[in-house]
Amino acid sequence: MEQHRTRPAQYGPRRSRAPLPAQGRGGAAAARPPVGRGGRPVARRVDPARPAPGAGSPVARAVRALRGMPNPRLTGLGSGLFCAAVMTLLGFLDEMLFGASLTVYGVLFVPVSLLTALWVRRGDLLTAPVVVPIAFAVGLVPVAESGDGPAGRLMGLVTALATEAGWLYGGTLVAGSAVIVRRIRLVRRRAAARNRPPA
Repeated sequence: MEQHRTRPAQYGPRRSRAPLPAQGRGGAAAARPPVGRGGRPVARRVDPARPAPGAGSPVARAVRALRGMPNPRLTGLGSGLFCAAVMTLLGFLDEMLFGASLTVYGVLFVPVSLLTALWVRRGDLLTAPVVVPIAFAVGLVPVAESGDGPAGRLMGLVTALATEAGWLYGGTLVAGSAVIVRRIRLVRRRAAARNRPPA
């Protein structure tokens, strides 16, 4: 005679097993937290998210700042007028605020030279290192010490150019370096466009 298996009443009715989630199918050992000494569970160490290499470097921040700035394209004449006008304005501001300090004028000349080299259009890249020294001399007129008459003013301008030649060469070198970098990138882009197979 066939006997039916009975289940004790204290266990209650049998429940159907629900399917395990995807992360729980690897076995009980995968879902069980690691146990340390004394049988106590040990919290798993979570490594913090690391930023991408170079994301917070000063060079990366400077590049992002330059990309966020306006990017006009000046002609050769336009870049010369821009640099001369800005340096003349800075010369007057230097005279009013700092008592015609040649050092302050020289420091301000370097970023203006860089902007001039970055904002000139590709066809007039070689004009930037030429117009930058001219703009430096034009902006020195309100800053240089002037004597009596045109001869005294000219002598003061020549003296200022001689004493601040370091800033003049430095700004011109910055502009020339920026122009060389832009020129190299332009040549590489043209070579890559020529070597690219037609679609």
